[in-house]
Amino acid sequence: LSYDDAARRSGVIAAVTGGRVMPPWKPQPGHGKFQGERGLTAAEIATLREWAAGGAPEGNPAERPPLPRFAEGWRLGEPDQIVRMPAPFAVAAEGEDVYQCFAIPLGLDRDRYVRALEFRPSNRRLVHHALVFADPAGVARRKGTSYPCFGAPGFLPARGLGGWTPGMPPITLPEGAQLPLAKGTDLVLQLHLHPTGKPEQEQSSVALYFTGTPPTRRLVDIPLGSNRIDIPPGERAYQVRDRFTVPVDVEAVGIIPHAHYLCKDMKGLAVLPDGTRKWLLWIADWDFAWQDQYRYETPLQLPAGTRLEMEFTYDNSAANPRNPSHPPRRVGWGPDSTDEMAGLHVQVMPVRSRDLEELLR
Repeated sequence: LSYDDAARRSGVIAAVTGGRVMPPWKPQPGHGKFQGERGLTAAEIATLREWAAGGAPEGNPAERPPLPRFAEGWRLGEPDQIVRMPAPFAVAAEGEDVYQCFAIPLGLDRDRYVRALEFRPSNRRLVHHALVFADPAGVARRKGTSYPCFGAPGFLPARGLGGWTPGMPPITLPEGAQLPLAKGTDLVLQLHLHPTGKPEQEQSSVALYFTGTPPTRRLVDIPLGSNRIDIPPGERAYQVRDRFTVPVDVEAVGIIPHAHYLCKDMKGLAVLPDGTRKWLLWIADWDFAWQDQYRYETPLQLPAGTRLEMEFTYDNSAANPRNPSHPPRRVGWGPDSTDEMAGLHVQVMPVRSRDLEELLR
């Protein structure tokens, strides 16, 4: 926060920015343009390197910018509704990862439309990620206020409202694609919880922001991925691929990648009918601790016949510093963090509303 702080660490600052370890922003520059990018430009990195090499000189103190101010409370301002898990949930000190769902009545006396939401954990050491679902029929509540779940939340129809991982900003829905909540709908939280080595508790909250305008468009998730994962110990370049051809004209508005500790490289491409290739995402140094959901700065126009492709590469060798197994062991698909996954979710909206049904099929 001060010149003295920075000058004493100039060498470290030059190293971690030069290696793009800090700030934590994983997409490769020039392979998709996203909102809220936290990465540094090549010129900014060079400036820091030259500053450190030149003895970290101090600039004119009169030109020092003010210290940053971080918002207290909810980042989008006062919510229209705040919901909270009814009671704290206890997690044992040791054991496997916990996937647990929590049914929370919203008490809606009329239909509402969600334009934004923000998830907040009470214990950031414990919560790896969260998914938020709408349960219009109250099916989850009949299972109990809390029940084990993995993948799907255990009820249909399940409408996803969004998710959270550390470092994520609040979720703001694209213009016209606000999410409807019918009268009487329950909120269901699915939490992935990591034992920390001591008994812990979690009681998460969600802030909801409503609008009175009904949606005119629908956000659709196109999931690329595979559960056919079988990585031998010592394998340094195991690959998983998938593809899907969109049947109608769509706009891609965002992308969500997912894997665990062994994944090193993630590529997502769109191959247009004329052969043009557009990058959806490239992460060359995936880090399980810095998952994110990426929203494109400008929606990508993808005509019918565009082929969406993914390629994930995994390193199950002892040379991978993030490998949780020493010595390496065979790793397959599974829910625990020491298992693996491969998922690339492309968020699209059909250009023409009449094409929605075909896209959903």
